[in-house]
Amino acid sequence: MGPDGHDFFTVPNAEPDASGLVQLTVVPLRDLVIFPNLIIPVSVQRDSVITTLERAHRSGKTMLAVAQVEPNIANPQPEELYGYGTEIAIGRPAHMPDGSVTVMVQGRRRIEIVEYTQERPQLIAVGRPRESAPPLPAQTDALVRVTLDLFRQCAELSDSVSEELYVQAMNIKDPGALADMVALAMDLALSDRQALLETVDVVDRLRQASMILGQELEVLELTQRINMQVEQSMDSGQREMFLREQMRAIQQELGEMDPFQQELNELREQIIEAHMPEEVFEKAMKELTRLSMMPPMAPEVGIIRSYLDWLVELPWWRASEDNLDIAHAQAVLDADHYGLPKIKDRILEHIAVRQLAPDRMKSPILCFVGPPGTGKTSMGKSIAAALGREFVRVSLGGVRDEAEIRGHRRTYIGAL
Repeated sequence: MGPDGHDFFTVPNAEPDASGLVQLTVVPLRDLVIFPNLIIPVSVQRDSVITTLERAHRSGKTMLAVAQVEPNIANPQPEELYGYGTEIAIGRPAHMPDGSVTVMVQGRRRIEIVEYTQERPQLIAVGRPRESAPPLPAQTDALVRVTLDLFRQCAELSDSVSEELYVQAMNIKDPGALADMVALAMDLALSDRQALLETVDVVDRLRQASMILGQELEVLELTQRINMQVEQSMDSGQREMFLREQMRAIQQELGEMDPFQQELNELREQIIEAHMPEEVFEKAMKELTRLSMMPPMAPEVGIIRSYLDWLVELPWWRASEDNLDIAHAQAVLDADHYGLPKIKDRILEHIAVRQLAPDRMKSPILCFVGPPGTGKTSMGKSIAAALGREFVRVSLGGVRDEAEIRGHRRTYIGAL
């Protein structure tokens, strides 16, 4: 009850004139459409609107609530408001700590605005009440059942639609009021709510409400399927990884360090210090990222770790400088071997070409053929000594498959 005895249940509707028009004070609303036959709280922050509401409450008169086309406008003009509104009765305003005012509002009738008769100090409009004739039960029974069924399914899947709202909808006898309640309960755009407000015919309004519920139900079902797929994809390995991440965070807070993470950090430093080519470095960092995402007991951890250790151990940037002094090379060859002039001349020719065109010539493979004991291996040692290179001997006796030299893919056991 208000201070002078008025509440919105006792406030009468505005009396129409001889032409069926009513004159009402306009309340512009931001992002809100009020429907007839429904009671909702309205929060208002603009001082001019608060004064208008308080005056209407004291006088015991209804007002016309109209939604703004652009919600951000502080003082909207008539052309910035929609052409339909709702006649409302105002409850007692309640002042909030933040300076706003909250009032309970009861929707009464749909009003089609004909013209505005005053803009200052407050908007006053003349409008025509629009009420549809009661439809025949045969026209609405099926639509009401479909609407209630869709609303029930949405209530089961949506967090924003409670079961209490569905129970309330079940007890609404007026089909038009049911459509209005659905529009208020669902999360719709302002333009969609306004379109339902402007739909006077009850059958058309129910049909629109059922279409909106059907679209919302499709979105909710799709969302539920996606959530189920995501939950199913969280297998034991992913759960273990998630738990290990949590444990790692807890260890960091406690000042402890996960041994597996410590090994990854050391491996990262080794990769950076290896001075790999850019392509190899990117591949190594990609594999290190994969390794960090796996639980330590995963079967592929050992394979990736061995592969990264192998990349780190390769001498990417370490190289010896060749000694291309022909006189020194001839002295070394003569000191190690007697005779073999053709072989020595071929080696000296190769060193000479390397000395004259070092940028154009690649290191070829020299093939020595002969029976055992003729000096093939010792000649290789002499070449290494002459050039100042390290000599490495790899015995390939009994090798029949080139894969034993080139190696398999690292997914095979012992491939590296």
